[in-house]
Amino acid sequence: MIETVKMDPIRKTRAEVRSTGQPYLAKFEEFERGLAKTPAWLYPIRKAGIAHFAELGFPTTLSEEWRYTNIAPVAKLPFHPVLERPTKLPSLKQIEKFLIPGLKCSRMVFVDGHFAPELSTRVDGIKARSLAETLLTDSRQVEKHLGRYAHCEENAFVALNTAFFTDGAFIDIPAGHDVAAPIHLLFITAASETGSTAHPRNLVIAGRGSRCRIIESYVSLPALSLPNGYEAQTLTNAVTEIVAGEDTSVEHCKWQAESLSAFHIATIQIQQAGKSRVIQHSISTGAKIARNDIRFLLSGEGIESILNGLYLGVGDQLVDHHTVVDHAKPHCGSHEFYNGILDGKSKGVFNGKIFVRKDAQKTDAKQTSRNLLLSEEATIDTKPQLEIFADDVKCTHGATVGQLNEEEIFYLRSRGIGEINARRMLIHAFASDVVNRITLEPVRQELEKLISARLDQKGE
Repeated sequence: MIETVKMDPIRKTRAEVRSTGQPYLAKFEEFERGLAKTPAWLYPIRKAGIAHFAELGFPTTLSEEWRYTNIAPVAKLPFHPVLERPTKLPSLKQIEKFLIPGLKCSRMVFVDGHFAPELSTRVDGIKARSLAETLLTDSRQVEKHLGRYAHCEENAFVALNTAFFTDGAFIDIPAGHDVAAPIHLLFITAASETGSTAHPRNLVIAGRGSRCRIIESYVSLPALSLPNGYEAQTLTNAVTEIVAGEDTSVEHCKWQAESLSAFHIATIQIQQAGKSRVIQHSISTGAKIARNDIRFLLSGEGIESILNGLYLGVGDQLVDHHTVVDHAKPHCGSHEFYNGILDGKSKGVFNGKIFVRKDAQKTDAKQTSRNLLLSEEATIDTKPQLEIFADDVKCTHGATVGQLNEEEIFYLRSRGIGEINARRMLIHAFASDVVNRITLEPVRQELEKLISARLDQKGE
């Protein structure tokens, strides 16, 4: 008699997911054959990336880190990485609506993940150029940092980016340099083929005592309709590594406003040295499924880290933020404020972890998650976490989920304000609690307009 062995359901699912990775492995072999000009040191990094992806497969809801976010629609997409620079670029007039009125800044524009110097402006005083160009002309500087902070051993999307990235922004700020004008990194999705995938890779190095402000935005050109009436479903899989040296001040604002038919996966890894101060804002209003993994490593004393987040969901959007603040040294502080606004059948996910190692005494950490549900069908899964291995710390966390306050609505209506406008005022006040933390006024104003447009876009 032959005994039937039942496969563990998790293992079975894992095996099934790995089988979907075959097109990616085949595409990598094809991609690798065309890498004649790649520096020799980059080959093993790419190899490690695709090997880890093959081992991990796409995450499923059986994984605790992806429990509330089902990315099966992403895994089912045909895989068409945009490995070559588009032959036809949008005009400057076409991208004007993505620029920030009134903001005096330097601009680096990328189309489907590839640098477009024709649409960009010069950045004076520092090294700010495409990663692809830097790998050809000054790869040693990139070698010191690339892939050393955003690890691909446990994140399949970082692994996939590491294997397939072709371009992105490389910014190297000398010690003591104050970059007066903000740098705007504008990533535009222009591809109209379902499954088109961009893998931007950004590396920012802030030398000791330097100051800078960086805006990283993701948008889509008006999508072309396919013959069956559906819009093309594209994927952006971005990785940004920021190295903040001693006594630096960095403000990084990422906002994602891509098409509601697109998918967006992003990892931001920030490494802070002693006495540095980093403010990171994450604003997410676009994409059908959006996932942001934001990780801070506080590797010196006297560090300050501030994380601000705002996410809006309409229709059937799913917006997920996972944050980790790793306190590795004593006398550091981190403060985290995330607000979510969800309407229609949309779903929000917030998972924030504060990790305090045993040597990180005198840690002061605070985490707040507030969520506003505008419909009965909108949902939020929020999970603030503390893991503390030191005994002399001050750490707090809290989460709230609620609806608009009827008493506040009544108060506004009693003063002659209509119900619709009263609700809009309260929603904007809730959003502004995060937006007003951005130091650049033109950016705040532009985000206010973007938020209004998204809230008006109820979706299906």
